[in-house]
Amino acid sequence: MFNFQLLFFDISTGEIMIILLMVFLVFGPGKIPELSKKIGRGIYEIKRASNEIKREIDTEIRKMERDIDQPLKETTPNKKTIDSKKNQEKEEAKSK
Repeated sequence: MFNFQLLFFDISTGEIMIILLMVFLVFGPGKIPELSKKIGRGIYEIKRASNEIKREIDTEIRKMERDIDQPLKETTPNKKTIDSKKNQEKEEAKSK
């Protein structure tokens, strides 16, 4: 049949079938749709929460990068300051 294994739990297809049979026997056919909806909602909430945490971490990292880059931009000379220093040096050389 299928050689399907879940990587984390190392559960094979036969074991999954036994678990499903036990669920069917314990909860009965009327409760299984309700149970599957609850499991689906739970998985959805977990994914949503993890995505929200990832977003928050990403925004904090971006804020930290901006805080680090801002002083670097202020101390790094740009073309305008370099040109003004060159012009000052030229004027000083002319006046001598």
